[in-house]
Amino acid sequence: MSAPEQVTPPAQHAPAPAFDPRRARLVLALSSFGAFVMFLDTTIVNTAFETISRSFGTGAGHLSWVLNAYSLVFAAMLVPAGRLADRYGRKRVFIIGLTGFAAMSALCGAAPDVNVLIGARALQAAFAALVTPTSLALVLPEFPPERRPVAIGTWGMMGAAAAALGPTTGALLTQYASWRWVFLVNVPVCVAVVALGARLLRETRDPQAGGLPDPLGALLVAVVPAALSLAVIEGPSWGWADPRVIAGFAVAAVLLPVFVLRTRAAARPVVDLALFRVRQFTLVNVASLVFSAAFYGLLLANIIFLQTVWHYSVLRAALATAPGPLVVALVARAGSRLAMAHGAKTVLTAGALLWFAGAELLALRVGAHPHWATHLLPASLLTGLGIGLTLPVQSAAAVQSLPPGRFAIGSAINSSFRQLGAVLGISLFVAVLGTPGAGGATAAFHRVWWTFAVLGLVSVLALYVPHRPVGAVARTGPPEAADPPAGT
Repeated sequence: MSAPEQVTPPAQHAPAPAFDPRRARLVLALSSFGAFVMFLDTTIVNTAFETISRSFGTGAGHLSWVLNAYSLVFAAMLVPAGRLADRYGRKRVFIIGLTGFAAMSALCGAAPDVNVLIGARALQAAFAALVTPTSLALVLPEFPPERRPVAIGTWGMMGAAAAALGPTTGALLTQYASWRWVFLVNVPVCVAVVALGARLLRETRDPQAGGLPDPLGALLVAVVPAALSLAVIEGPSWGWADPRVIAGFAVAAVLLPVFVLRTRAAARPVVDLALFRVRQFTLVNVASLVFSAAFYGLLLANIIFLQTVWHYSVLRAALATAPGPLVVALVARAGSRLAMAHGAKTVLTAGALLWFAGAELLALRVGAHPHWATHLLPASLLTGLGIGLTLPVQSAAAVQSLPPGRFAIGSAINSSFRQLGAVLGISLFVAVLGTPGAGGATAAFHRVWWTFAVLGLVSVLALYVPHRPVGAVARTGPPEAADPPAGT
C-alpha cells in the first residue's frame, strides 16, 4: 500500500540547477500527483472486482488476471523503464507514460469483454512503469541534497494516500456511476498533469546511460511468474493433474534457471545478479516478496468477503475497510524514522507480529454475521499498523546495504519483488478460497486469512538468518555522494 520508491538520480556530474523553493514545491506536487494516479490504480479496482465479475459473467479465476496482468507487466518493466528515462530523458518518458496510461485507461473503460480488459490492463501497466521511476527522478534535481529526504518522504506518502483513497474512490464510482469509471477517471487527470508538466518540468538525462536491458530477460521476468500463477489459480477448477496445470508448473520450473543463465550471459541484464551477493539485499527482497503476497491477497479477500458473505454494497465494503489503509498513511513515515533510530529488523519484526495478530483476529472472530465495530475494525487497525511498519521500511532496508551508485537499481528490483508478491498473493487467494458451496464461504475465508497470517509472519523470519544486522549500512563511496535511500 505504500508507494514503490524507485530513485533514478540525475547523473552525478550534471550541474545542479539553482534552488528555487517555489518551483521545487510545484514540481514535487506535479510529479507526486502523477505517481499518485499510478498507485491509485493498484487498489481502486479491488472494490469493483465483484461488480466486473457479474458484468462479464466470469469467475474470480479468470478475472484475477485483470489484477495479475497489471502486476506482472509492471514488475517486468520497472527496471527497463528507468533505463529508458536515463537515456532518452526523464521528462519525455514521464509525459509519454502518462499519455499512454490515459489511452489505455480509456480502453479499459470501454472494454467489451474481459479479455480486452486484461490486455488493456497489461498495456496500462507498461505505461505506469514509465511514470513511476521518472516521477521521483524529476523531483530530485530540484532540491539540494539536504532537502531531498523530505521530498522523497512526501513523494512516498502519495502512495499511501492513493492506497487509502483507492477503495473508497472505486466504490463511489462503481455505485453511483459504473465500474467503467474506475478506469475512465484517469483520463482527465492524466491530461491535466501532461499539460502542466510540459510547461513546468525540466528535462534531465544521463549522457553515460547505456543501451536498454536484455529484452529476453525482461520477457522471462513476466513469463515465469505468469506460468506459475496460471497453474496455482486454475488448479482447483481444472484439477491439479490437468495437463495444463502441470505444464504451467513445468514452464515456470524450466524457465527460471533459463532466466538465471540468460541474465549471467547478457551484456545488459535486466537484473544485476551481483547485487544478490549482498546478503541483506537478498533477504530483504525475499521478505518483501512474501509479505506483499500476504498483503495484496488479504486486501482483495476482505473486499470480496464483505460483498459476498456480509452482503455489503460496494461503497459500504470500501468504507468498512478504509480504516486500515488510513492507518498505513498515518504511520508509514513514522515507521521509517523508527527504523533509523532502532534498526530496521526491530521495526519489521513488530510489523510482522501486528500483521499476524490482525489476520489471526479475522480468522478467529469474523463470522457469517456482520459485526464490524467489534470484529472487523480491530483486525483492520492491527493489519494497517503492520503494513505501515513493514512496506516502507523494507524499501529502505533493501538498498541500505548497497553502494550509493546502486540505490536506483536496487530500489527498482525491490519494487519488482513486491509486484511479483502481489501476483502470488492474488493467485493464492483464488486457489485457497476455491469455489465453496452454500454455507461454506465463511470457512473458506478463514482458511484464506490463516494462510496470509502465516505468510506475513514467515516474511520476517528470513531476516533472522545469521547475517549483518538489517539496519547496517554498507557504503563503498563517500556518504556525501549518495542520495538518501527511499523510504527513510
